[in-house]
Amino acid sequence: MMLVTPIRGLRPAPERAEEVVAPPYDVLNTAEARVRAEGRPNSFLHISKPEIDLPEGTDPYDPAVYAKGAENLQRLVDDGVLIREEKPCYYIYRLRWEDHVQTGLVFGASVAAYDINRVRKHEFTRPVKEDDRVRQITALNAETGPVLLTYRADDAVKAIIDEKASEAPIYDLVADDGIGHTLWVLDDDEKIEQLNRIFDATEALYIADGHHRSASASRVAKESSNESAQYFLTVAFAHDEMKILDYNRVIRDLNNHSVDELLAMVAASFDLEMSADEVRPEKPTQFGMYLNGQWYRLDIHPELVPSDDPVASLDVSLLQNNLIEPLLGISDPRRDDRIDFVGGMRGLGELEKRVDSGEMAVAFSLYPTTMEALMDVADANEVMPPKSTWFEPKLADGLVSHVLD
Repeated sequence: MMLVTPIRGLRPAPERAEEVVAPPYDVLNTAEARVRAEGRPNSFLHISKPEIDLPEGTDPYDPAVYAKGAENLQRLVDDGVLIREEKPCYYIYRLRWEDHVQTGLVFGASVAAYDINRVRKHEFTRPVKEDDRVRQITALNAETGPVLLTYRADDAVKAIIDEKASEAPIYDLVADDGIGHTLWVLDDDEKIEQLNRIFDATEALYIADGHHRSASASRVAKESSNESAQYFLTVAFAHDEMKILDYNRVIRDLNNHSVDELLAMVAASFDLEMSADEVRPEKPTQFGMYLNGQWYRLDIHPELVPSDDPVASLDVSLLQNNLIEPLLGISDPRRDDRIDFVGGMRGLGELEKRVDSGEMAVAFSLYPTTMEALMDVADANEVMPPKSTWFEPKLADGLVSHVLD
């Protein structure tokens, strides 16, 4: 079985794309999705968040929700809003956000490769979230939320992408969140075969975002006799085009320490410097701390940085293991409600706001995890700490879906 395969995508008719495109299902809650979909009957949110078309208060895991999603998908197909590709294709997909541009490929990734860790993971999954995606895929008989993958940059792949991207796209739009989405259909048999060969010789692909969707696709494949179900919907970008933002921490209290006591304890493991401005770390092993209306720059002592452990040497691990756990008493950041996480999209002002309001006692800014660090962890068959990566820009739902027939 090939590592990747072209797919017969289900996608909007070109003149309907702006009506359809929607944010990923997991970045909006139900209330936000209702607002975004208001007056937009063809928004893909009616498929990815179908509880918005049911009475308020409906459990999003109710069987009626999945049935409604299937009904809504069929309506868009019947109305010609969504059309099916005549033959299996690769798709070139470009994302634009502010001054950042990344261009990758939409294809099906092998479930068998995922099962043997050739499509490599770096996060744990939760059964309840897996179950939700299994029910959604089964009800729709389609995968509609693409998994975000990365691969080590390859000049031959880039040449194929660049050549196709020099032509006119089938879609070129800016969504209501300001992110630009451009799509080309790559249906040339020779180029398809070239990509098949290149990726089949690739050692591994890496999941950047979408661990639950990947795990769910694996479960669905085991119960399906359809060949297409043996591949799951993905968008893959070269590792050197991906953008990871900081994923910062806020803590509810100081674990019964005074401000002066905490500063003294922090200084035992970090070089501590007051700053008149907000502190956005400029390099790995450097952190910002906002405490009692004051920013501090923290540089961890070099001897505390492991040289041979890809997980323990991550900045999120260094902060957790040398400050958050021993000083603030939070040993399980997955479950402890004294800690919360703030994605870099919200800016450092959000950290100040949450501390100054009294909701939180201290905040920490981090340097973004690098793609190389993510791949090192996955290659070691290890798991990253929770909330280690925040990828931007986000993929759109609805541009290409994968029908399991």
